[in-house]
Amino acid sequence: MSDLKYKILARVKKDLEDIEVALEQNLNPHLDLVSQIAGHILFSGGKRLRPLLMVLSARICGYDAGYDKVFSTIFEYLHAATLLHDDLVDEATLRRGKPVANSIWGNPIAVLVGDFLLARSLAIAAETKRPDLIKVVSNITENMSQGEIHQLMRKGHLDLTEAEYMEIIERKTAVLFRGTCRSGALIADVPLKKVIALSDYGFNLGMAFQMVDDLLDYSSDTDVLGKEVGADLKEGKLTLPVIYSLESAVPKDRALMENIIRSRNFSINDFKILIKMIDKYGGRTYTQNLAADYVRHAKEGLGVFNNTETKETLLMIADYTLSRKF
Repeated sequence: MSDLKYKILARVKKDLEDIEVALEQNLNPHLDLVSQIAGHILFSGGKRLRPLLMVLSARICGYDAGYDKVFSTIFEYLHAATLLHDDLVDEATLRRGKPVANSIWGNPIAVLVGDFLLARSLAIAAETKRPDLIKVVSNITENMSQGEIHQLMRKGHLDLTEAEYMEIIERKTAVLFRGTCRSGALIADVPLKKVIALSDYGFNLGMAFQMVDDLLDYSSDTDVLGKEVGADLKEGKLTLPVIYSLESAVPKDRALMENIIRSRNFSINDFKILIKMIDKYGGRTYTQNLAADYVRHAKEGLGVFNNTETKETLLMIADYTLSRKF
């Protein structure tokens, strides 16, 4: 599947280059320090998947007015803002293999730069002069905030249910993916049927993306993942592989897993034991299969569009979501 990754990158090379330029040109801070801190999170190896999805969604709808790259920065600035805030809330140490911004510049400045990026995304949304798109962006912001609060409220609770987990990842991740794709359709002024189709594609892709992201915490090393392996558990976050395994385990095994999770500063050996327990009860397999279902629904959502290179690229992105390693 690594070949699929390089095929996708070859197809979207020019788009990614244009998005990178737009991100630099439209940041527009008045202070060099803001540029420095925003750049620390914005230009540290992000995949640019969210802005790319908007560009491709606009293109599959026939958009050719030339502002898609500028408008796509809305979603990367918004995403970067949430990362700055999340790292502080989660007391994280690494992001994309680098020290988190607040560990270098302090909490107050990191929060304020996150606020600046959020405001910048809203300002660019206003430049579209489309109330429907501005509403999409405000809805994303509300949902992501509530998703983070929900997760924070349930931090460290070993009785977190699968239903709660699904609601959290919907708000924190899938709503943003849905909004990027929906916005691409909106700027293209296509019929509602196509707006809904792309919204469904984005939502299902986002759900699968987050599940796979959560799986990576149990299958990659720090150099590949860009953050400490097991970081989610050490931050008190229960994700689906663990939730499913805890619910399926016999009392003795559940007690063993709970003891490891509660310790927070568990050893590498303890973490390996936990992974064995997760695999014994099928937590990773269950999560992978559920993610595959969401990918299938995402691809089905594109059925209203004619077969084009852009549609094929969106289908390839959906397929790659299941196999990515970072």
